[in-house]
Amino acid sequence: MDPTRPGTLAIPLFVLLIAAEMLWLWRVRRQAYPWREAGTSLGLALGYKAAGLLTPLVIGPVYLAVWELRPWTLPLDSMGSLLGLFLGVEFAYYWFHRCAHECRWLWATHAVHHSPTQLNLSAAYRLGWTALLSGNWLFFLPLVALGFHPLAVTAAIGLNLVYQFWLHTEAIGRLPRVVEWIFNTPAHHRVHHACNGVYLDRNYGGVLIVFDRLFGTFAAERAGEPLRYGLVRPVTSANPLRVAVHEWVAMARDVAQARSMAEAFRLMFGRPGAATPAKPAATDLPLVAKA
Repeated sequence: MDPTRPGTLAIPLFVLLIAAEMLWLWRVRRQAYPWREAGTSLGLALGYKAAGLLTPLVIGPVYLAVWELRPWTLPLDSMGSLLGLFLGVEFAYYWFHRCAHECRWLWATHAVHHSPTQLNLSAAYRLGWTALLSGNWLFFLPLVALGFHPLAVTAAIGLNLVYQFWLHTEAIGRLPRVVEWIFNTPAHHRVHHACNGVYLDRNYGGVLIVFDRLFGTFAAERAGEPLRYGLVRPVTSANPLRVAVHEWVAMARDVAQARSMAEAFRLMFGRPGAATPAKPAATDLPLVAKA
C-alpha cells in the first residue's frame, strides 16, 4: 500500500530522461545544469521515501477498515472498471491538489514541491515529507468506500504520479492541440509551477486537464508574460530539512501570535497568505488569481 512504489520501479527510466534533459540544456540552451537545486531535490526525495515507509502502517488499517464496510465490490476485470478507477483517482487527485493550494494545512506539505526556482525533471521528485500529517491520503478514501480495492487505489495513485514526472521540463514545447486539450502536458504544468500572479493556482490535473477546464482552473501560458518559477517569496536554503519544514514553522509562528482560537483555526486551515497579527498579508504562498 505504498503509492511511491511505482515511482521507485521507474527510477531507471527517470535517470535516462534526466540525462537527456542535461544534454538538451548543454547543447540547446547552453546552460549549466542546476546542481544545487537538483541536490536539494534529491535530498528531499530520499526523505520522502523514508517518510513513505510509514505510509502502509498508517493508512493501511484505515483503508482496510473502510474496505470491510463497502456496500459492494468493483472488480477490475474489464476496461470499463479500470477506466472508472483511473477517472476516480484523477478526480480525487484534482481536488486534493486544488485543496493543497487553497488550505494552508495541506500547502505546508505541498509548498516543498513548488520551491524550485528552475523547472527541470529533478523538481518532479522534490516532495514534502509530511503528507500523512496533512491528510493527503484522505481524498482517495472515498474510492475504497465505493468498492475499489485499497491496493488498486494506491497503485493507481502511484502510476498517476509516475506520469507526472515528464511534465517538469522546459525541453518539451507545446504538443498537438487535441493532446493539450485533454491531457496534462509540460506546457500546462509549467504554468502550474509559475509564481506570476496571473498563473497562480491553475492546472491542478494529474494525467488529465479536463477537470481544470470543467471547474474553471485552467490557464494557458500568455504571450508577453514569461514564466517565473518557485514560491512568491523564495526559500533560499539548499538544506532539505529546512525546505521540508519551512512552511510548518511559519504557520506555527503565525498561530502562536493569533489573538483568538478562531483566528488560529483560520491561519491553519484557511487560504494560504491570510493576514496575521504580525503582517497584513503573507506573500510567500499562492492566492487564487483571476484569469
